Amino acid sequence: MQTRDEKCKAFLAYWEHKLPEGQKSYSKTKPIQKSEFSSLKEWWDKRVENEQAWRVPVEKIAENGWNLDIKNPFVKEEEVTHTTAELLDKLSVSFKKSEELIAELRNGLAGK
Repeated sequence: MQTRDEKCKAFLAYWEHKLPEGQKSYSKTKPIQKSEFSSLKEWWDKRVENEQAWRVPVEKIAENGWNLDIKNPFVKEEEVTHTTAELLDKLSVSFKKSEELIAELRNGLAGK
């Protein structure tokens, strides 16, 4: 059986901090609270993989150029599908915004 130190050498453990219910981000007036780390403290000694924690082999990180930005494998991203009409509407809005920005730039250059 491997010791915890041997396991840590082969894998990098990730733990995802989740925002409190109803909170979208932290700020100066809504800072992170010490109590929000209670689940991390409980997980720390056992380091069992779950929906909030996972391990990544060091070899995989090395293969990815030591990029540590690794997504949580337990969270499945929803595939968003759009109808052709929806895509055309989105394109139209995007083109309109682009045309407005180009006109604004042209007006700025004309004023020089």
